[in-house]
Amino acid sequence: MNLRKRQRGVSAEVHTSAMNDIMFFLLLFFLIAATLTSPDVIKLLLPKSSSGKPLSKKTINVSISKDLRYTVDKKEVALADLPTVLSGYKAQANELTIILYVDKTVAIQDVVEIMDISQKLDIKLVLATVHK
Repeated sequence: MNLRKRQRGVSAEVHTSAMNDIMFFLLLFFLIAATLTSPDVIKLLLPKSSSGKPLSKKTINVSISKDLRYTVDKKEVALADLPTVLSGYKAQANELTIILYVDKTVAIQDVVEIMDISQKLDIKLVLATVHK
């Protein structure tokens, strides 16, 4: 004969499996939301100055067509005159960036010549591409 003693108390049980699911989804939500915000952004109210000079950032478009015609901001320029034209733009702006548009049939040597000119003049250069 197997005799067992019966428990006569009330037992309380808490099932946390549903809470685990909720906490997991909250964690995912905050991780995704944290990647969308930029941590480097600090909103500041900056003081005003009457004697300060604004920094000018300018971009100019330089393009090379398939028949090797060079244009700077829709004005055709000879390759020999390109350094003087670009140095004139550099004198007008503190920070200058060239956006270089090149036909895909142009040889890489012609592109490198423009890169050399921008390097000598200390001008940033960005090669424009088409996104498919």
